[in-house]
Amino acid sequence: MGSNFEFVNPQLFWLLILLPMLGLWYFWKRNQQTATLSISSLEGFKTSKNWLAKIRPALFVLRLLALAFIIVAMARPRTVDESTRVKTTSGIDIVIAIDVSASMLARDLKPNRLEALKNVASRFIQERPNDRLALVEYAGESYTKTPLTSDKNIVLASLKSIKYNTVIEGGTAIGMGLATSVNRLKESRAKGKVIILLTDGVNNSGFIDPKIASELAVEFGIKVYTIGLGSNGMALSPIGVKPNGQFQYGNMQVEIDEELLKQIAKTTGGKYFRATSNSKLEQIYEEINKLEKTEIEETKYKSYNELFRPLILVAFGLLLFELLLRYTVFRSFV
Repeated sequence: MGSNFEFVNPQLFWLLILLPMLGLWYFWKRNQQTATLSISSLEGFKTSKNWLAKIRPALFVLRLLALAFIIVAMARPRTVDESTRVKTTSGIDIVIAIDVSASMLARDLKPNRLEALKNVASRFIQERPNDRLALVEYAGESYTKTPLTSDKNIVLASLKSIKYNTVIEGGTAIGMGLATSVNRLKESRAKGKVIILLTDGVNNSGFIDPKIASELAVEFGIKVYTIGLGSNGMALSPIGVKPNGQFQYGNMQVEIDEELLKQIAKTTGGKYFRATSNSKLEQIYEEINKLEKTEIEETKYKSYNELFRPLILVAFGLLLFELLLRYTVFRSFV
């Protein structure tokens, strides 16, 4: 709720230009407003000038002030209190399917593909306050990390905890990851159902064909955005494990089945993206964020408090005061 001050007719302030013009006219004509008498000598009339005659122009100043208040009142000053009620009319259910195979530790994105993805996805989640989100992890097999929920804190905490591990079978089962994501959304009643599928490899594991999983997505009205993660050419990737348990890195050729990812996106009415850098990945999520808009119904209520009445009262008070002085104290001089 906010309160603002405004003038309904601010163009009337141009009338204030008349006030100095009237003042100049008055002081130019003031000597002609009293009767004059021509005599040969003023020696017999030399007396101190009456103080009432000196402050007589104050009557005209009062009249100008009254006119100024009237002009400001005509401009209609008022305060506007505005309150807004927001209602989500149709939310979107979104599943983010994340490849957690060892190749996601490649360092062509900083600090590596997986961490870069988590940072960008975190901002994406925070920018979807009216939608439900879920997380799916997959490598050689897949499972639901977080079911559909509107609690963004739970989703963000689950996303932060995602890391490479040896619990999930090695490999890249794109079909399994997609099928698990479809399973999360098949009973959803949301107007929009979206899967964001990310991978940096080719489908080499799992028992569900990605094309069959795509057909399932179409059957349940689910749109799939696919993202190929990784730079072009060579990338510094894990090639072995040292005796101390840390990965040994070496340059390896980046292999992404782009044709498969394009086909999945085309079949489901989505779009394929290639993220070759951190900035490109951010741009992709921004574009998806713009493509998938949640319909919001916003109702605004405005309350007006008119402020011209006190100004009119002040103006009439000044005029009455001026008339009172004119026909009492200044009666013999005006």
